[in-house]
Amino acid sequence: MASASPSNPAKPAVEDESSGQMTFFEHLVELRTRIINSLIAIAIGAFVGVYVAQHVIEWITRPMLRALADAHLEQKLVYTNPTGYLNLIITLGIYLGLVLASPVVLYQIWLFVAPALYKHEQKAIVGFLFSTVALFLSGIAFGYFIMLPYMLRFLVSFRGPVQPMISINEYFDLILIVLLGLGLVFEMPILIFFLTLFGIVTPKFLWDNFRYAILIISVVAAVVTPTPDAMTMLIFMAPMVGLYFLGMAVSWVVVRKKAQKLAAETR
Repeated sequence: MASASPSNPAKPAVEDESSGQMTFFEHLVELRTRIINSLIAIAIGAFVGVYVAQHVIEWITRPMLRALADAHLEQKLVYTNPTGYLNLIITLGIYLGLVLASPVVLYQIWLFVAPALYKHEQKAIVGFLFSTVALFLSGIAFGYFIMLPYMLRFLVSFRGPVQPMISINEYFDLILIVLLGLGLVFEMPILIFFLTLFGIVTPKFLWDNFRYAILIISVVAAVVTPTPDAMTMLIFMAPMVGLYFLGMAVSWVVVRKKAQKLAAETR
């Protein structure tokens, strides 16, 4: 009598059965539904974003107006072509629409991929998404409340015998680059997590090469920071060094869990 082969455990059979519940065409239909729902959410978000854009513009101009006030200059921003302010409202509205629609878009992606995942994989992805969003928002908050005031105060101090006439469109481009750049920089622990997961780096490697990491962080701060003063660079470098140590701790946790899993499999 034939016995069950060890190479054919029951678990893969369950996976095959669950993956066969939907045909390839049904997966395409499901994907189309998720894409359409996401596009509808983005369109609605953009409509709402354009509607509230003028109020948000007042919020994003506060650091610049405060810097002008501290320099005893006229607190005024201008636009230099007839469509400048309208273009700003539309552009900002689209960005706000993407932000407002992002929870719906992420939820649609989740609905599409979740049925193919185990429970522990679902928990891991949820934790990854929350960590990514939290770090990105932390970077934006750091840039708006800490980085921008120092940077703008330094920039407006260089006026000489002329008075600054700052364009709202150019100012928006500047803070967009700074805030998005800091949001991406704050994703450093996530990057280290994946590098450790694929065996590219280890906690020992990160610790042994800390001096080189400081050098790279200094170069990045010098390139990304739009001001040449040392104080702004130090303000930019401080969270990056902290994030490097946080990434080192994340790397240690990943290596420890991989070692525990390997030990359990060899028993």
